[in-house]
Amino acid sequence: MTYLGYPNTTGLATMDYRITDAEADPPGMTESHHTEKLVRLPTGFLCYQPPTECPPPRDARQANSSSVTFGSFNNLAKLTKQMIGVWAEILQRTPGSKLMLKAEGLASTVAQSDVHAEFASHGVVASRIQLIGFLPWLEEHLAAYHGIDIALDTFPYHGTTTTCEALWMGVPVVTLAGKSHRSRVGVSILTRARATELIASTLQDYIERAVGLAADCSRRWQIATSLRDGMRRSQLMSLAGFIAGLEAQYERIGLRSVAP
Repeated sequence: MTYLGYPNTTGLATMDYRITDAEADPPGMTESHHTEKLVRLPTGFLCYQPPTECPPPRDARQANSSSVTFGSFNNLAKLTKQMIGVWAEILQRTPGSKLMLKAEGLASTVAQSDVHAEFASHGVVASRIQLIGFLPWLEEHLAAYHGIDIALDTFPYHGTTTTCEALWMGVPVVTLAGKSHRSRVGVSILTRARATELIASTLQDYIERAVGLAADCSRRWQIATSLRDGMRRSQLMSLAGFIAGLEAQYERIGLRSVAP
């Protein structure tokens, strides 16, 4: 059985099952990509447990439409040329907005220059792009979300921990639903967190949702102020329910394997 940490098939005939859920791997959509039989947990394929020492959520009351800051704390390897082009369009359609990017690789001045140059090729000046490298303390890392109004998920490789952290810190995350597990993790997380309105179905929809949310302060405030409590009550953080569902699948599969 394979599970968590590698969002793809092993390709091994000796691996029988892969654990997932119906949002990350909708029935009929991704079976052909796997040599394993997909086991879909009803509570979602992951369970988020925030750090005990954690800053409070962002104060969404400070939100306004004249100085919106988008952000992404995903791994730098996910930052493709297409991704930068899409984010540049979002910035161009929201005058006065900025984009905060945080990743360990951005400690490099060469990487910073490359990112700025790519945005510049789309007409976005460096002063609108804030780049942050590695922050050694978890509390400092989480507090950095206070500087973001809207998080933009990467695609085709979605964020996982970064998406959960953003939501926990009161930052809405716009994601684009794809057709493989790596492109649907955000769908699973946002569905469990009761924030499906942030899921886009097409690339243009992704842009429109981000731009529309930037222009609507009251809606951003409503979403942001409900995120942490919504997560607490959701399946995404139901540790007991998650474990019970996982153990039930272990038992079901185990009994099947020893049946005469």
